[in-house]
Amino acid sequence: MKKTLFLSPPTFDGYDGGAGSRYQCKREVKSFWYPTWLAQLAALVPGSKLIDAPARGLALDALLPLAPDYEFLVIYTSTPSFGNDVKVAEAFKAANPALLIGFCGAHVAINNEASIAASPAIDFVCDVEFDFAIKEIAEGRPLPEVLGITILKDGRPHFTGRRPMIEDMDSLPWVAPVYKEHLVTSDYYNGYMLHPYMSLYTGRGCKSRCTFCLWPQTISGHNYRTRSVANVAAEIKWARDNFPEIKEFFFDDDTLTDNIPNVEALARELGKLGVTWSCNAKANVPYETLKVMKENGLRLLLVGYESGNQKILNNIKKGILVTKARQFTRDCHELGILIHGTFIVGLPGETLETIEESIRYAQELDPKTIQVSLPAAYPGTFLYNQAMENGWLAPEKAEHLVDEHGVQNSVIEYPHLTSAQIFEAVDRFYKRFYFRPRKMASLFFDMCRDWQVMKRQLREGVEFFRFLWGRENAV
Repeated sequence: MKKTLFLSPPTFDGYDGGAGSRYQCKREVKSFWYPTWLAQLAALVPGSKLIDAPARGLALDALLPLAPDYEFLVIYTSTPSFGNDVKVAEAFKAANPALLIGFCGAHVAINNEASIAASPAIDFVCDVEFDFAIKEIAEGRPLPEVLGITILKDGRPHFTGRRPMIEDMDSLPWVAPVYKEHLVTSDYYNGYMLHPYMSLYTGRGCKSRCTFCLWPQTISGHNYRTRSVANVAAEIKWARDNFPEIKEFFFDDDTLTDNIPNVEALARELGKLGVTWSCNAKANVPYETLKVMKENGLRLLLVGYESGNQKILNNIKKGILVTKARQFTRDCHELGILIHGTFIVGLPGETLETIEESIRYAQELDPKTIQVSLPAAYPGTFLYNQAMENGWLAPEKAEHLVDEHGVQNSVIEYPHLTSAQIFEAVDRFYKRFYFRPRKMASLFFDMCRDWQVMKRQLREGVEFFRFLWGRENAV
């Protein structure tokens, strides 16, 4: 077995580009997701090391002394950070010319030929689900014999062949023991989870066809494959017993509620463990299912509302009705389930009028917290192809999804709606939602109930205002 280092590389300060992040950028409030994809690889390679440099605040200079100690380096990359990550690979290769270096992630899976040609420091790049490809390479299998990677052969990109998707998700070992050995749980936080929290997957794939969503269109597909309920429950029990500091478990499946019988069965097992948990959900979960989830420890749902305009939801193939989302939200409020609602400003069909409609919609729904994003047109997604074909995305902007600080750029524009107008609308959305007397009073009373929550939210409040101030000065 090769001595292996799995690295989430250092990049922009506060940049959340790790393997658990769907939107790779610097957040409004500093936050980090667990590098779950890399942890899954580390679980498959005994004796390996996982380093999450951004979450630990580690710079490249602090990591390079490790280069001679390893035979194999795997870097998780993203579209916004790829150029930076290539430089990291080149620095490691200079420090240890014998080091075998591979890249994984959606960006290289879609842009495999350009990625392998980007630098001689890169020995291979991975295709879609790359877990067992990496395991085989760590075990010493020659690269040309490993399915699911692109290498250079006779100076030209060569794809070794498609590897079948993983159907038996229980064949993947747990990530929680890797977290225990290699990560610091207090490094991971965001504005809506209890702190410290832990995120992991119960399955991969998503039935929905949202045109902007990265992973189902690039790495994991639309067939939702899940681990057995017993397997997930056993890992959560282990994590509960070995991480006494964890206050909440977050299941980061694209849509945990895609499989209603499965999520109800899982909820009942989690209820027996007495843990607090949350998950991603679509705004169409039946009341009875929500009730089962709430009665068994569910605290919060992360819900992608995206827009309050039905035509826009149809344009992005969201597969949800505004009326259904309203009823779902009322059900959650009635049951005491908190919601973190996510919205996107600037999707196809957006106008100044539909932006106003979405703002009013968010105020009406009144989730606990919200996230407002710009449309990130990632290569490999329907939205990216649509934007390029219609001239909404200039080629020179396609590679600059974030600015020099790692903050999202406004890259899409329409004949009737400029990128500057879309950019400005994010600030307006946030202010109109949060700066309401009722919402501000609600957040204040929450802070008063818990001194630790107060300290944390005061820090986050300062960061949020700095974020808005920075955006206002960037317009």
